[in-house]
Amino acid sequence: MPFTVTVHRGPRGRLFLAVCAMLLAVLMIARPATVFAGATAGLSAWWNIVFPSLLPFFIVSELFMTLGVVHFLGELLEPVMRPVFNIPGTGSLVVAAGYTSGYPIGALLAARLRRDGLCTRCEGERLMTFTNNSSPLFMLVAVAVGMLGNPAVGPLILGAHYLANLTLGLGLRFYGTSEARPVRPPRSGRILTRAWTAMRERQAADTRPPGTILGDAVQTSLENLMNIGGFIVLFAVLIRLFTAAGIIGWLAGRLAGPLAPLHLPRELLTALASGFFEITMGSQLAAGASAALSQKLLVIAVMLGWSGLCVHTQVATMIAGTDLRMSVFVVGRLIQSTLAVFYTALILGHARWLAAAWPALAGSAPSFIRPPWLLGLEELGLFLSLLAAAALWQGIRSMLG
Repeated sequence: MPFTVTVHRGPRGRLFLAVCAMLLAVLMIARPATVFAGATAGLSAWWNIVFPSLLPFFIVSELFMTLGVVHFLGELLEPVMRPVFNIPGTGSLVVAAGYTSGYPIGALLAARLRRDGLCTRCEGERLMTFTNNSSPLFMLVAVAVGMLGNPAVGPLILGAHYLANLTLGLGLRFYGTSEARPVRPPRSGRILTRAWTAMRERQAADTRPPGTILGDAVQTSLENLMNIGGFIVLFAVLIRLFTAAGIIGWLAGRLAGPLAPLHLPRELLTALASGFFEITMGSQLAAGASAALSQKLLVIAVMLGWSGLCVHTQVATMIAGTDLRMSVFVVGRLIQSTLAVFYTALILGHARWLAAAWPALAGSAPSFIRPPWLLGLEELGLFLSLLAAAALWQGIRSMLG
């Protein structure tokens, strides 16, 4: 039965938010021109990139949930999703949407599954953590073509990002394995018959006419996108205000020490500080910096893996009212950010075959890119194969009881 988990929040969060709102109001009154410029930039990024890339997926996802397609996929793909990622078959839609449309749709669908009782808390946390990817359209078109002006590096950015995410997903398979899953009565018949029955049962539970279902799906999708747009505009304004107030510069200075081995110029440190809050603005700054292309790619990999506080707040909004924990998501972002740098460095370190695919990168990788401990491609393939095999074996054992 569908259910809603009520989560009680203490007063400290509201007090902190009230203080931040007052400080923001003071800054906005002091610098109205900066606020307008930031809002315009954020609105442009939302309207030109986020809105057209996410709206179709949001509508289709809502229809899938309402019309029982998720329940059909749940029965059909349970034998695949459970052993590999330790998630229910219904999570296959979340995985597919996360890899094809970008954040925060993974968190939106994971929270929906949790509210409908289609996954446990740990399963929902696994889903929202490793299905929140950057959109392939954003990486291949917006970053590679629009910002870097080099379409050839798009597959490199996308490959490192997805490899990091896949590794995170396989690792999360071992998170929360002791959690008890609700026992559901087994369905009889062949797998396609069971999947069809599950979908028909879900459809029978919703008596709305098709026109109402479609209209509600569009309305819900637009509401979610408006919320996302509000966060993007807000953080675009914050970055402009923080830059004018010197906060971004201060944060860039604090990053110089820990990142000294990377020999990043000041411009990239500033871009990284901006990307900590919002990745679109940070990626634009990184692309325009006077630095080697390899260094730009490393910084962009960090930001895409972290996803920015703007996305973090969107995820927090999507999972509000459930018992899914943001701490799991934040730790997962840190891990994916680290893995993304590792994979980017790994690819850049193999200059022999890079020269053919990315001539601009040949010989441009700095000396720190390939330290002696860095795995080669063969060792990496073996490592991922062993990780996948371990996840599969653990999943088979748990399914067999």
